[in-house]
Amino acid sequence: MRWNLRMKAAEAGIWKSTEMRRRLADAGLEISAGKMSALWTGTPTTIRLDDLDVICAVLACEPTDLLLCEPEKVAARKPTKKVEATGGAVVTPRLGRHRSVPPA
Repeated sequence: MRWNLRMKAAEAGIWKSTEMRRRLADAGLEISAGKMSALWTGTPTTIRLDDLDVICAVLACEPTDLLLCEPEKVAARKPTKKVEATGGAVVTPRLGRHRSVPPA
C-alpha cells in the first residue's frame, strides 16, 4: 500500500502539515505534532479507523484515495518454487507461523 495523504491534501489546498493538523483539530481529531509529522512524511504502519474517517471527512475523499494498492509489490513478494537437489521434487515454502505437531 502507498499512503497518499500529501497529494490529497494538496488537492484540497493544504500545503503544510500544521494546516492539516489545525483542520483535523477543527473536525474533532487532536493529533500530536509528532504523529502528524509521521502521517505527513511517511506511510503509517497503523492508523485507527476513527482517525482515517476524520481525515477523509476533512479532505472530502474516500479511504481508497489515501491508501493506494500496489499489486506489483505484492507479486514481487510471492515466493518462487524451488527444486530439491536430490529428488527433483518441487518444494513450496510454507508461509505463516511454524506450528509444532500436537503430542501423540
